Amino acid sequence: MASAATLSPADTEKLSKLKAAVSGLTQISENEKSGFINLVSRYLSGEAQHVEWSKIQTPTDEVVVPYDSLAPVSNDPAETKKLLDKLVVLKLNGGLGTTMGCTGPKSVIEVRNGLTFLDLIVIQIENLNSKYGCNVPLLLMNSFNTHDDTQKIIEKYKGSNVDIHTFNQSQYPRLVVDDYLPLPSKGRTDKDGWYPPGHGDVFPSLKNSGKLDALIAQGKEYVFVANSDNLGAVVDLQILNHLIRNKNEYCMEVTPKTLADVKGGTLISYEGKVQLLEIAQVPDEHVNEFKSIQKFKIFNTNNLWVNLKAIKRLVEANALKMEIIPNPKEVDGIKVLQLETAAGAAIRFFDHAIGINVPRSRFLPVKATSDLLLVQSDLYTLVDGFVLRNNARKDPSNPSIELGPEFKKVGNFLSRFKSIPSIIELDSLKVVGDVSFGSGVVLKGKVTISAKPGTKLAVPDNALIANKEINGPEDF
Repeated sequence: MASAATLSPADTEKLSKLKAAVSGLTQISENEKSGFINLVSRYLSGEAQHVEWSKIQTPTDEVVVPYDSLAPVSNDPAETKKLLDKLVVLKLNGGLGTTMGCTGPKSVIEVRNGLTFLDLIVIQIENLNSKYGCNVPLLLMNSFNTHDDTQKIIEKYKGSNVDIHTFNQSQYPRLVVDDYLPLPSKGRTDKDGWYPPGHGDVFPSLKNSGKLDALIAQGKEYVFVANSDNLGAVVDLQILNHLIRNKNEYCMEVTPKTLADVKGGTLISYEGKVQLLEIAQVPDEHVNEFKSIQKFKIFNTNNLWVNLKAIKRLVEANALKMEIIPNPKEVDGIKVLQLETAAGAAIRFFDHAIGINVPRSRFLPVKATSDLLLVQSDLYTLVDGFVLRNNARKDPSNPSIELGPEFKKVGNFLSRFKSIPSIIELDSLKVVGDVSFGSGVVLKGKVTISAKPGTKLAVPDNALIANKEINGPEDF
């Protein structure tokens, strides 16, 4: 933690007023209060990690291990059970589906065959536990936004063979920019006064909730952390086996960048350690270089494997000082600041930390309805809760899909398709305006469908559209 000596007199005064105000907030725990004050004092002391561009090195294969080089796992089910009994799966479940027009946790959006993200996650772990007779528990890290709904939703898995545990990430007060006082101390005691401080908070929250010590006591060794909306983030025995054998305390799955991922954080070697480089840390004059697929070929999928005892050691030593991400917001015209951290940035604090360059199939996030179109189409099939890519598609990359605002909300999106079109041979699709799709539609090559303003355009049942621009009914 930044010592008071590194703060200017004005900032020291700000901090002491903030401490006084925070101590009076009855809605949060002492752990949350001290975590928040710690974050603000680090931010005020300006301990930003400036990266010296000339010191950046491309990581070697020892640091970012090629997936193909991982040792195969024994075929003996007893050996597999031993591996899996050391594992815990943790899904980051704090996000709401608001960008896709849903209320409640994003993980309950239906993805395919009437099953939600959470259903698929539970089915996958159920199958592992049944097949190998192991006990892989599922942890859900909620935020105060998703906690109540999630508690109700997981009731339906009561009869399952998966132990499901939930815990909340920290709840921090939003900071009023003008005077650095917490918004809730000014009467904003509703949810708008608070924020969850990013997924970097997973480590202290796991410890503060008591879950970390309980898992270690059960003999668990590794936690696999992933976003609940990444359908590719499934348990991988080869990765787990590699980490246990090589005593790696931390592993970040990275995958080759495409033009869609140029802003994603990347792994670098820096002063002898592996670390995550985010676009926000890049000096302006090097941003184009950062986005180059030639120089920085990989990006962070946010699938992370971390040793539980190492988390305990570092949290207790208050050693996880991840880069602070300032996130300015506005609440009813009041400018506020949220200070957040990211779990991937913790990589440089762990011993023998590595990246593994995994196949693209392990990164299949659903951030928007255009992603939903991909995973609901014939490009994917569903087997035992796993969303698998259709071998009939020869192109390793997915089609690029751009849907207009009429498709942004899940409800509107679903109402515009009688059935999801076949897109096995599609390169790109752009849809503009009030367009709806009949059933049995097949799209191939490059397709643009634009309805003129004020008109509706319905793609007829069983239409085949290949390398075509459609501007009206006469073009079908």
